[in-house]
Order: sequence, then C-alpha cells, then structure tokens
Amino acid sequence: MAAYKQDKIRNIALIGHSGEGKTSLLEALLFSTKVIDRLGRVDDGTSVSDYDQEEINRKISISLSLAYTFFEDFKINILDVPGYFDFEGELVAALTVADAAIVVTSANGVISVGAEMALDYCVEKAIPVMIFVNGINKENSDYLKTVSAFENKYSGKITPIEFPIMSGNKMTGFIDILEVKAFSNGSEIPIPESHAMIIEDPISALSEKAAEANEELMEKFFGGDALKPAEIKFGISQRFALAEIIPIMGGVAVSPIELGNLLKHIVELVPAPSVSKGLKYDNGAKNLVISNGKFAAQVFKSMVDPFVGKLLLFKLVRGKLSSGDTVFNVNRDETEKIASMFIIRGKKQESIDTLYAGDMGALAKLTYTSTGDTLCDMQDKIQFDPIAFPAPVISLAVTASEKGSEDKVFSGFTKLMDEDSTFKLEKNIETNEMLISGLGENQLDILCKKLKNKFKVSALLSPPKIAYRETIKKTVEQQGKHKKQSGGHGQYGDVSIRFEPLYDGIFEFQDEIVGGVVPRQYIPAVEKGLTECISKGVLAGYPVHGLKATLFFGSYHDVDSNELSFKMATAIAYREGLPKANPVLLEPIMSIRVIVPDAYMGDIMGDLSKRRGRILGTESSNEKTVVNGEAPQVELVRYATDLRSMTQGRGRFSVAFSRYEEVPAMLASKIVEEYKAQS
Repeated sequence: MAAYKQDKIRNIALIGHSGEGKTSLLEALLFSTKVIDRLGRVDDGTSVSDYDQEEINRKISISLSLAYTFFEDFKINILDVPGYFDFEGELVAALTVADAAIVVTSANGVISVGAEMALDYCVEKAIPVMIFVNGINKENSDYLKTVSAFENKYSGKITPIEFPIMSGNKMTGFIDILEVKAFSNGSEIPIPESHAMIIEDPISALSEKAAEANEELMEKFFGGDALKPAEIKFGISQRFALAEIIPIMGGVAVSPIELGNLLKHIVELVPAPSVSKGLKYDNGAKNLVISNGKFAAQVFKSMVDPFVGKLLLFKLVRGKLSSGDTVFNVNRDETEKIASMFIIRGKKQESIDTLYAGDMGALAKLTYTSTGDTLCDMQDKIQFDPIAFPAPVISLAVTASEKGSEDKVFSGFTKLMDEDSTFKLEKNIETNEMLISGLGENQLDILCKKLKNKFKVSALLSPPKIAYRETIKKTVEQQGKHKKQSGGHGQYGDVSIRFEPLYDGIFEFQDEIVGGVVPRQYIPAVEKGLTECISKGVLAGYPVHGLKATLFFGSYHDVDSNELSFKMATAIAYREGLPKANPVLLEPIMSIRVIVPDAYMGDIMGDLSKRRGRILGTESSNEKTVVNGEAPQVELVRYATDLRSMTQGRGRFSVAFSRYEEVPAMLASKIVEEYKAQS
C-alpha cells in the first residue's frame, strides 16, 4: 500500500454512549468504501473492530480499536472508542491523537449521558467534534427533536449541515445544507417542497456562522451579499477546526446507503494533521505545539497477545518512520529497533515499509516501549505530554481462585496493565492484600475474564479489608514479669510500663529508669519488644497508633536475666495493660470531592449523610455542583458504582486519605466480634 502524506490523511474518533451505533457506523463506512466485502454485525460478533472474546460475548466495545479506509484520494484512520463509562481511559487516549471526533447518538429526541459527557470533554479540550444522529429510521425516532435537544444544551454551537429525507420510517435521501442540494441513491434530486421551509433557517444560520470565520466573509455577509457554497464550506471548516461550532447530521449506521456524504464531510471539514492543534511536547521549553522536524511519535494504545506479544498503536506526529530504523524512547532512555511495522484494521495487520507524519500504525517486538511513551529521532529528542488517563476510583481485593497459581495471576494482570493504563495492581502493606484498582466494577470483572481467556488462570474479586487501627484513651501502669526456671540458667525479666495516649505520632518510647533497676543493656530489648507488640492490637489485631510507653521501674537477676526475658516481660505488660487503657478502634476517614449536575445535589448530600459522611461545603459552576465532604473509607468501597447509579453516569468523584477517627461503638463491637470468630 502506498504511504500517505499529511494533507491526504484524516484521523477521527467515533465516540458517544454505549450501544448507539459507533461500531456499526465504522462497519458501514468500511463496507461502503469496499475495503471489506461483508457487512459485519455487533450482535453476531462479526464486526471488524469488536474482535476480543469478551466484546463478542457482551456485544459491547471494551477496547479502543483502529481501522482505516479510503475515500477519493484520502486515507481515513478511524478510532472506535468504547462508550461504557468504565473505559473512559480509551476515550482519553483516542482524543489525544485524533484530529476530530464524531459523536454517534440515537434519534430519540434527548441527549444520552454518554453523548453529553463525550461532547463536554471535546468542548472543554477544544477538540473539533461533529454529531451523527443514528437510527433515524426507527419507530418513534425524531431527528428534528434530537437536533433541538442538542441546540438547547449547547447554545450557539450546534450547526445542522444535513437534513434527512424520509418516507415514513425509511430514509430515502438527504439535503446537504452546505451546498443547498438534495441527494438520493447517490444522485442529485430537487429539494422536496415539504423540506423547503424546514431548511430556510438552518441555511441562514449556517451562512452567518461561516461569515464569522474571518473579516472578509463577515463584511460580505453583513453587506447583504449572499455567501457562495464554497465560501460557506470554507468558513464552516475553519470554525470547526477551532472547535467553535458542532456540525450535526443524521443517518442509519447499520446501512451503508448515503454514507458517502459523511465521508465527504470528514474529508472537507476535519483538519489535516498538519494543521490540527497537534500534540504538546517538551524540549526544554514547555507548551510548544509540534510542527515540522525529525521523526517523533507517541504510543497511545498497547494490545497484548500471549503468543504474538505486545502490539503498540502509535501516531506519527512528524517526520517519517521506516522498518529497520533505530529510534529513541525518551521515557525509558533506551533505543529501539523498528523490526515490524503495520497498518491495522481491527485485528487484521498489514506490513508496511514507511509511514509519514500524521498517519497511525502499529509496532511489534519493541522491548521497552509502553502506552504514552514518546519515540523520536536520536538527534532531536523531545517528549510529548503524557496522556492524562483518569485515576482509579474503586479498589477490590484480588486472589487466585486456585492455590499455587498466584504468580500466574499477578503476572497476567501485569501484562494486561500494558493494555489498560487506568487500572493498577499493588499490594496494600497494612492489610497484606493484593488490590486491583480501576474505574468501575465492570472494568475489573472484564479484566478477570481477559485473564482467563488469554492466560488460562482465574482470579477472584472481593471487598478489600479496611486498614483499621487501634489506640488507647486512658493512662495505665502495668507490671510485666517473666520468670521461668527449668534447671541450669533460667529466665527472668521484670518491667513496669506506663501506657498513655500519644496525640501526635505513632509510637514513642521513654526511659525513666533510675538506680539501675533495669540494666542499660536490657532497655533496648524493652523498646524492641514494644515495637513488635504494637503491630497487633488487643481488640481486633490491628496495628496500634498513638501510643506512648514509659519504662519507669523493674528488676533483674544477675544470672537469669537476658534480652529475651525482658522482651517477654514487655509483651506481658502490653497484653495485660492495654485492655485497661480503654482501647478503641480507629478507621480511615477520606476527603471526598463529588461533581454532579445541579439536579442531583440533594441526592448526593443525602447519600453521603447515610454513609456517616460530613458535608464541608458546596460550590457551583456551569450547571454543576461540587460537593466537598468526608466519609469513612469502609462506606466508600463501592461508591463509584453507587454514584453512577444515582446520577445516570453523570457524577464524578475523587477521594484522598484525610486522617483516622474513632469507630462508633456499635460498629466497633461488630468488628471485634468478627475478629474473635475468625481467630
């Protein structure tokens, strides 16, 4: 296949709510341009981009995939992005490298949550985006009502560029507002009289929005001269590239009929990689936009195959790359040899010798490179800004389902981390559990299924243990005496220790021995014994924090005393003294920040109160409310799932550890009872 230069490449991402036709639209675009000879279906598991076994089983996209097609003399790279909220990281990766996005949404007269969130992201990041209203042939669909819903939400930005011509529930053609022409089955037809009135206002609005692209067009428009179709198209393309307007059109994704105009809009409106905003990078001076120069590329996705190894999807931002080249990985400070380079369509790979700036491809057999890394020329080292993946919001304990397979389970998850940068696997030092963290329970469940499918081992997920702690609220003095005689040298140690609350710190030891009642050489053994003891409290076995221990008296034996005897005596004093010092359980308290649409504020505040939380304050911005509060960690284990349910997926939150607080007596007694039952 011939290599394409920047001006003949278009990079787009299909985004939006899950189940609204992104994958079907991609399939139809590939079929209508004859790069595939069979129209696959998501429900049948035969689509080009949903080829993973879990995607086929669940009939949803769960991984970002890349395909390409051709229209006229252009190459169009298309990223099919999962719409399910647990895979937001795939959306972020795609929109980092795409030059524009198409939100695919249903024609049901309202804005779906996924479409709204995808559009909000594009608006916030100034990413050019257009809307494709899908399924206008379905019963009860309403294209005009859907357009109106978007116009009300995104006032002044929505710009209709197409109107479908319907015969009942069947789309028989469309009107191209940019050219003021009607088409049916690929041929121009007269604009139907029934639509003449409908398109008058959109045509006028389109001309006005196009005129705002520059002063010359504005003078002509407000001077009373009508803009020519070519001028309108130019003005709209300029404003679209700046993310100032959002074009909207409609169609039927499951049918390749009339998709030629969508491809035409992609070619004419989507900015070429050479004129798009590009990727930010650092070469000693921050926030420069990439332009011309020697080879540089960023890896935006990794795919792991247990047999083939790791396949890396990348965008070539400048220069060119050929098989056999040696490149430099700035992130790893390592060189890599380009042995195999491909262009890919779903899981189908085609070898290619050279790619040029603006194009996307895949690399295999690289040793050091991972998602987000920058590859560049050895003589011109730069580093692209990292991909801003969302942080994990839910953690579950993970164990191997079969004894002895722990290493295989954790090794498999580590390899899957190359595929998905939004989940983490780490050991909690306090609870000694392996935790897997991600964006939602569905994501973590799918990762376990992938582990089984790819590496033939199974993992179990469960709620994580909470890292409770223990402390005391009262001062007590306790003697601990260890005496043992069994012939020959015996064992003797005697200590008196004062235990009291320590309000600033974990543990403090103080020596108040006078007169040598405890010899100096044994005092370190007392401190060491206490240090070992506080790892396990007297209530439920949790570490003790906030404890001051003062050694103030004791006795010894010239022959039988030794370090071990004094450690044993110390342990006795600890075990017998702490229960008298009013021990209590402490639980981790988390600071929580929740961002929701204003309409959900009352529900969120009420729910946090039920979770023993405290509201510290609220603030409003852009029809959203930020709720700042605190809540016990144990009450937030599945908050990601609950918040999504309460807000239909519109809520966002973050948590951070704040401090420890005493557990309420009723809950504390339950925790202690459970501990005793398991002991």
